[in-house]
Amino acid sequence: MKTATVRDLRNSFARISRWLEAGEAVEVTKRGRLFARILPAAPPKGRHAPKPDILGRLRADFGDYVLPDETFDEMLREAGASHVERLS
Repeated sequence: MKTATVRDLRNSFARISRWLEAGEAVEVTKRGRLFARILPAAPPKGRHAPKPDILGRLRADFGDYVLPDETFDEMLREAGASHVERLS
């Protein structure tokens, strides 16, 4: 952590702002005593979180295994599905 005096802030703010831009926290002293701490601003957060790769996760867990149609139909009947439309 860098240290600067109140006078440094007034007279050499450009140097201290470079420290902050580099991610350094700065302790400010006044008459030899700690007066304040200046922390760099947090980096802006992205608007959206990255989307999970669900298909990649399934492939990693199950490989290329495909559930047979008969088994899938049976599972749907047991779950109470009344109508299932096939795409292919």
